[in-house]
Amino acid sequence: MIVGIGTDVCDIRRIVATLQRRGDRFAEKVLGPAEWQVFLHRRGRIESRGLAYLATRFSAKESFSKAIGLGLHMPMTWRACEILNHASGQPFIRLHGELAEWFAARGWRAHVTLSDETDYVSSFVVVETDPGRTDAAPPPYMPSSLPTKPS
Repeated sequence: MIVGIGTDVCDIRRIVATLQRRGDRFAEKVLGPAEWQVFLHRRGRIESRGLAYLATRFSAKESFSKAIGLGLHMPMTWRACEILNHASGQPFIRLHGELAEWFAARGWRAHVTLSDETDYVSSFVVVETDPGRTDAAPPPYMPSSLPTKPS
């Protein structure tokens, strides 16, 4: 069952302006440890690729926070949620610390997709109950005692 969805569109120029004002502190605040390494590598080769990478991660974390129904409130933090890529290029979400425990306790799993163009990036996240778990929590906005259909 789908627990939540989240989507976000981010203007890369806004990320560039924030980096110019705050320097790398902004990227360090938003990116987890593995993301930070990828960001440095991509930015070192082609700056625009690094900026697009940072913007897609920012956008995907916004989308994830919406899909889980918390926004950016504990246990959801920027660095506790990393958007990484499998060797095939497919993005996936890796959670850390309290957020990982909170998410796992609910029996949920997440799917993410990212897209970027010259000036904009977009992301979409779907969170669902893990079909292998019978004790998965209902979505945060649903009462736990919904009436059932008669057989």
